[in-house]
Amino acid sequence: MTPEQLPIEQYDAQLAEKVSRLQAMMVPFAAPDVEVFRSPVSHYRMRAEFRIWHDGDDLYHIIFDQQTKQRIRVDQFPAASELINTLMPKLINAIRDNHALRFKLFQIDYLSTMSNQIVISLLYHRKLEEEWTAAAEALRDELRAEGFDVQLIGRATKTKICLDRDYVDERLPVAGKEMIYRQVENSFTQPNAAMNIQMLEWALDVTKGSRGDLLELYCGNGNFSLALARNFRRVLATEIAKPSVASAQYNIAANQIDNVQIIRMAAEEFTQAMNGVRAFNRLEGIDLKSYQCETIFVDPPRSGLDEETVKMVQAYPRILYISCNPQTLCDNLSTLSATHDVARLALFDQFPYTHHMECGVLLTRKA
Repeated sequence: MTPEQLPIEQYDAQLAEKVSRLQAMMVPFAAPDVEVFRSPVSHYRMRAEFRIWHDGDDLYHIIFDQQTKQRIRVDQFPAASELINTLMPKLINAIRDNHALRFKLFQIDYLSTMSNQIVISLLYHRKLEEEWTAAAEALRDELRAEGFDVQLIGRATKTKICLDRDYVDERLPVAGKEMIYRQVENSFTQPNAAMNIQMLEWALDVTKGSRGDLLELYCGNGNFSLALARNFRRVLATEIAKPSVASAQYNIAANQIDNVQIIRMAAEEFTQAMNGVRAFNRLEGIDLKSYQCETIFVDPPRSGLDEETVKMVQAYPRILYISCNPQTLCDNLSTLSATHDVARLALFDQFPYTHHMECGVLLTRKA
């Protein structure tokens, strides 16, 4: 398979293999049948990053084969959004004969949305001067004249030139309500927007009729916390990355949500605060004891939950766990299954045509 081809005819078989593999991994935990959520078979990635190869007078996007490290030219990339595919050749054609934009350009990053906004970041191995800014502004204006809602950013060592803004505002229809999510360039966002909608709607379904408050660790830009707020009295969420916290605060206001509180803390720090190990100035004015959290939501990095956080989440009657690595999920379930049962299990095909799986489990405390 080349980057310009997707084995669409193999999608069903590949998805079935993932379902079978996940079900087998969950046998030790007496999990129910897998609820399966399909991805679009093409144009599902909202983000894409390409190295740029200079070949005489020509230049083009490339990727490297993960096994062979072979360089592969990419003119179209059907895994990426249609907007990214439309702009890829336009960018190359505009940059090819423009020395200010081309000289020592080594990478282009794209961040697009279903709402047809896009941020394009140009990365360089040189200092960016006023000449670059003028050329970038001209390119931006040319693309906007063609009807593209585009932002351009230049990056070099210790340099970031943002012509207008460094974010896009995504709009997702989630269970009958439009949700607005600010997504900042170079920060984490869900790569597969169609799958994100399904994940949010599944999380809403499994928390339907919840009592009390929700505690969320690793909340990012508020992707889950804001959607789930309608099912809970209040939501208390933690996130360590400053840009994500800023986006979450914007998203709270943009969605007119008044029952979500974001704290800038690592999950490990919050565990220490909950256990009384340390006091944090960032918690000043927040009465943790006033929250009656019967549900905790976690969406950890690939490494899963650390040992102390696993112990902490066991204190909650219901645990909603989204995982991008089923192996570390199983490692955590080895502990969590002593106190909780797996009540729901879902597979979200976030990364079609790859080995990777995203899954969700709802755990309920044993009777």
